[in-house]
Amino acid sequence: MKNLTSLCAAGALSICLAPNLAQAHFQLVYTPETMVEKPGDVPVGLIFWHPFENGHAMDMPRPEQVFALSHGRRIDLGPSLSEATFKGAQNEAVAWRASVPVRKMGDYVLVTVAAPYYEQSEDLYIQQFAKSYLNLGQLPSDWADPVGLATEIVPLDKPYNIPAGGTFTGRVLSQGKPVVGAEIEVEYLAATPDLESFSAGPATTEPLPGGALVVTSDENGYFTYGVPRAGVWGFAALGTGPARTHEGKALSQDAVIWIRAWDMK
Repeated sequence: MKNLTSLCAAGALSICLAPNLAQAHFQLVYTPETMVEKPGDVPVGLIFWHPFENGHAMDMPRPEQVFALSHGRRIDLGPSLSEATFKGAQNEAVAWRASVPVRKMGDYVLVTVAAPYYEQSEDLYIQQFAKSYLNLGQLPSDWADPVGLATEIVPLDKPYNIPAGGTFTGRVLSQGKPVVGAEIEVEYLAATPDLESFSAGPATTEPLPGGALVVTSDENGYFTYGVPRAGVWGFAALGTGPARTHEGKALSQDAVIWIRAWDMK
């Protein structure tokens, strides 16, 4: 993979020897609903976790940025941040609560720029740029627009009403330019967080044998994934950000997007 090669060239030999580079580490930006029917303050959970297997949760440093975009206007969610303890099936970890003021009909793109997290087992830092989506009134507005992050996945399908059994297509960008051959891990939110108790519910399925689900981007940065079941799905393009080191260690800057799929009735 080209991104893995770049990190190796930066001197991160330990990454080259680890086939599961930052495997299944996913910055979750979670709201109980993706489509809301009336204005109000919507709670958001920011959790750094392994949700497919309801696995280990990592202590999340205070995010560098948390904001929403609505009709092109940026809404700073930093003042709403409060530290919380997330209780997963395996352990407890530092996480964060936030809320987004939903007032105007349309899309709300929720963005978290996480602070670099040191993964001791791989001797590298991980920084994820994560997006998820809310909509009020079923009026689309901002969902297809790039945010302008150092690296991001831009959806080509409306990300909050994907039909289960259909496909999702995204485009991986780094500094606004398409990334060729990006390695993109696919995650399923098998254990749903309860934002009142800030704990994980029981897992509804298990990861498939063979390790992480992975797709790659084409020569124009596009990838397509067949979404097999309803629920919340995540995609993380690994090592696609421009920075390669942090505090003398290798750094993987990852683009993360969360989508919602529905069964057709």
